[in-house]
Amino acid sequence: MDETDKKAEKPKSGWLNVAVDYGPLLVFLGVYRWFSPEEAEPIGELAAVIKGTLAFMVAAVIALGISKWRLGKVSPMLWFSTTLIVGFGALTIFFGDPTFVQLKPTIIYSIFGIALLVGFWRGKALLQILLEAAFEGLSQEGWLKLSRNWGIFFFALAALNEGLRASLTFEGWLWAKIWVFLPLTFLFTFSQIPMLLKNGLSLEGVDEETHNPPPPG
Repeated sequence: MDETDKKAEKPKSGWLNVAVDYGPLLVFLGVYRWFSPEEAEPIGELAAVIKGTLAFMVAAVIALGISKWRLGKVSPMLWFSTTLIVGFGALTIFFGDPTFVQLKPTIIYSIFGIALLVGFWRGKALLQILLEAAFEGLSQEGWLKLSRNWGIFFFALAALNEGLRASLTFEGWLWAKIWVFLPLTFLFTFSQIPMLLKNGLSLEGVDEETHNPPPPG
């Protein structure tokens, strides 16, 4: 079987990855908006958060199952993100405090940032493991630079999440996950392409899923 046949057999997973990564967040926002009271009522607001959180947890588990079913695998990032969604979601429901849900992205971004930068300082490109060497032809130096850049960017996202969490309402924070974090992450992803090309990346060898950013957390 030649290389052309192999590429033809690859599943077109680009948009499915986006749906798996961002679908649960949209479900959370939709359920929250549906049950959110028209007037500011603390009890009604908390009930909407709890229902949205429960829907978020269920949607995240379903998304993980879809990834395994349709793509034949679950990325390490998705495993980790889903685990924290379920864990912090359970804490939110148990204590009746939405702070746990809002802290989850900060923790995810910080852990990824620390892991990638520590790996970079030790000469190990951990992002290569997370992406399963999807960037064909990319040199080890390129992987190291990509890991370093993503590590720094993850810390920036963690700081941004804390800033927005402190300054916005819960609903405003939810919308920011879609209209702020998502565009920023896609822009950063594509901003790395020139550096990758200088370090051996072949555009013909780029799998569709590598254009997608990591999950939003």
